[in-house]
Amino acid sequence: MVAIPVQSLLEKHATTEAAASPWVQRFADLSPPGPILDLACGNGRHTTWLLASGRAVLALDKNPDVLPALTLQGASVLQHDLEPNAETASWPFADGVFSAIIVCNYLHRPLFPHLLASLEQGGILIYETFAQGNADFGKPSNSAFLLKSGELLQQMRSNPEVQMQVIAYEEGFVCSPKDAMVQRICARKAAFSSAFDRL
Repeated sequence: MVAIPVQSLLEKHATTEAAASPWVQRFADLSPPGPILDLACGNGRHTTWLLASGRAVLALDKNPDVLPALTLQGASVLQHDLEPNAETASWPFADGVFSAIIVCNYLHRPLFPHLLASLEQGGILIYETFAQGNADFGKPSNSAFLLKSGELLQQMRSNPEVQMQVIAYEEGFVCSPKDAMVQRICARKAAFSSAFDRL
C-alpha cells in the first residue's frame, strides 16, 4: 500500500469541492442538535460546509476516494452501497439516529421509508434532486433517476409509521449551478408544524 500524504488528500479534495447547495444552506439550521447524515455525499461539499458550521457529520458514499479527506476534516465516514438492486435498499442505520439527513443529486426510491425512520423525532430531511423534464438539459435523463411530478411530497408518506410535516417544497427549473429541472423539499419528523419551522 502506498501512503498518500495528508496535504495531498486535502489539496485534491479542495480542487473538487463545490459550494453547498443554497437549499441545504437555507434549512440546515432548522435541524436540532445531533449528528447529520450526508447521504451519497459525493465530493463531500455538504459535509465540509456542515463541519465548518460546527456540526457532527456522518458522510456515506459507495465511492471510497473522497472519504479519507473528509475524515481528516473531522467527519465520520462510511463506505456503503445503498443499492443491492433496483427494487431494494441496503440500509445500515437504526431508527431515530439522525437530527438531519441531507440528500442531493441522488435518487433510489426504496430508501425513502428508511430515511424517514432514521430521523429522530423532530429531525429534518433536506432533499434536492433532478425531476422529469431534466432530459431537455442533459443528464440525468433516465426516468429511473428523475422524480415524477409531486413525488417528493408523496414520498413524505412512504413510511406509515412516520409523520412528516413539510416546511418547504419547490419544483421547477433552475439555472444554477446548471440548467436543470429539480424538486426539493425540507420536512420535519413531527405530528404538526411549530415555530421551529421558520420560513
